[in-house]
Amino acid sequence: MTTTDDLHFGIDLGGTKIEIIALDGQGQVLLRRRVPTPRGDYGATLDAIVGLIESAEQELGGRGTVGVGTPGALSPATGLIKNANSTCLIGQPLDRDLAERLGRPVRVANDANCFALSEATDGAGAGAEVVFGVIIGTGTGAGIVVHGRVLTGPNAIAGEWGHNPLPWAEDDERPGPACYCGRQGCMETWVSGPGLQRDHARVAGESLDARDIASRAMTGDAACRDSLERYAGRLARGLAHVINVLDPDVIVLGGGMSNMDYLYRRVPELWGKWVFSDTVNTRLLAPVHGDSSGVRGAAWLGREAT
Repeated sequence: MTTTDDLHFGIDLGGTKIEIIALDGQGQVLLRRRVPTPRGDYGATLDAIVGLIESAEQELGGRGTVGVGTPGALSPATGLIKNANSTCLIGQPLDRDLAERLGRPVRVANDANCFALSEATDGAGAGAEVVFGVIIGTGTGAGIVVHGRVLTGPNAIAGEWGHNPLPWAEDDERPGPACYCGRQGCMETWVSGPGLQRDHARVAGESLDARDIASRAMTGDAACRDSLERYAGRLARGLAHVINVLDPDVIVLGGGMSNMDYLYRRVPELWGKWVFSDTVNTRLLAPVHGDSSGVRGAAWLGREAT
């Protein structure tokens, strides 16, 4: 089997499925498939990942780089996985175990970092020096890419925007909803899908999912329109805080909430009130690769291991 610098494998390791993608150096998809994630079995999970890569390499006739996106992160203190919702991964040296099995370096990063890298490499943020990639879905997170490389930081928490408090909170927003992290009023409790649902139920007294709230807002439902406007204002404040600290060229939204076209118009209309500048040149963009960004970013991540 030949070794090539033009073959990159990405693994998206989720709680229910493991997906592999193979990209060439220009980002063209050569292969893509998925298998169920073995539940609660770390050894079987390793076997599944190795099996996907070995099968893909045999089919494509080449040996590629490997990157893995996970819902957790590698602790800089221990080198072990932490904060993963697939609990069998916690406390395991995933990158080292895969590197030993595959006979090459393996890069591991959380899913938000993979999303940001994908969109910075050949997506909405391609060519930008600094890209802030936001995931607003069931949870809230972000990744930072500078000059084409993921910024991790000495504590491996660069981009952990979802667990900062909502900035410039108004009186009725304090102390904010309880967050699973043990604090209150985190961005995740306001701008995730469940955050929008909870806020609408609190104010309007009706239980709707985020998609229905957005849909009804666009067709003239006043209560839903008000909820969506509050949501956009909170997202604008949160992103203004990011602009004040990081000043990215591009902010790319991902996750289920990113499908609302309204946000790309309304949030930039609002965020100037809180950005410490007389003009805001940061672009707020929808993702190019959508749900594929995580696994594509993992593939690009693998190039950094060479």
